[in-house]
Amino acid sequence: MRKVITLAALAALAWGPVSAVQAMDLSVAIGQSGDSTMTYRLGAQFDFQQSWFASDVGRLTGYWDGAYTYWEGDQTASNHSLSLSPVFVYEFAGERFKPYVEAGIGIAAFSSTELEDNDLGSSFQFEDRIGFGVRFAGQEVGVRALHYSNAGLKKPNDGVESYTLHYRMSF
Repeated sequence: MRKVITLAALAALAWGPVSAVQAMDLSVAIGQSGDSTMTYRLGAQFDFQQSWFASDVGRLTGYWDGAYTYWEGDQTASNHSLSLSPVFVYEFAGERFKPYVEAGIGIAAFSSTELEDNDLGSSFQFEDRIGFGVRFAGQEVGVRALHYSNAGLKKPNDGVESYTLHYRMSF
């Protein structure tokens, strides 16, 4: 638990200068793991405020995503995780609706190394993600696959996935 608190404090310190300059978006997500564990996620996003490769087709942009996820355990105790990830987004051109695809790799800390039948091996995990959705009127709806693994840094390394539906609102 001490590692989770330390990670949260470091994330807050890192976000301090960013949040003073940029607007924050909030997101909620609901999903299931590969083992049918329900997941509930609350997140805060800060856009990179830059874009690359802009054309008539679209542009590459991104955001920082910090989140808390509650993993509702069926067979064992519930779990909690904090994560921080840079996410790159290719946003297709559109006037009212802008479809997008996203991918990112970040870090996460779990409160326990046990999650259903999975032994994560360590509280420290990498968070890989891929997703797609649509942006409209300062909002976003999409689906996302998140994979958590310690990349073989510690054995065992069962890993876990979460497949979610998310909603994001800009402020």
